[in-house]
Amino acid sequence: MAGAFEQTLIIGNVGREPELRYTQSGVAVCDFSVAVSTRWKDSTTNEQREKTNWYRVTAWRGLGEVCSKYVKKGMSVMVSGTVAASAYMGQDGQPRASLDLTARDVQFLTRADDDGSSSSSSSSSSGGSYDDHTPSPQEMDDIPF
Repeated sequence: MAGAFEQTLIIGNVGREPELRYTQSGVAVCDFSVAVSTRWKDSTTNEQREKTNWYRVTAWRGLGEVCSKYVKKGMSVMVSGTVAASAYMGQDGQPRASLDLTARDVQFLTRADDDGSSSSSSSSSSGGSYDDHTPSPQEMDDIPF
């Protein structure tokens, strides 16, 4: 289908400090994790339930550099981009899976030092066009993982 477009949008809390690195060709890559929790009341037991999904977020180029500077553990963010699921073997020998989100846009919903009582956005960032954030196929070979 010509013109197909995929986008995933998540809103959650940053689970670890961002890590900035550069590919061999000098392209900035920033990684951090985001926890997205869903809460509901179990209709059978009437108990509150919660499920948390973790996303490994990767931001490229200028967006990656902005994220490495301003994203902090604990802050709320909204990230849009493309998601992929991948399977791997854990250190304990058990099969694991991860949700990897390549960011097109990151919005900062709270600062890391906010206590969560403020409902207004404190800052936002978007790094420009889609091409500024997505690696070319040649750069994908430079990724050190």
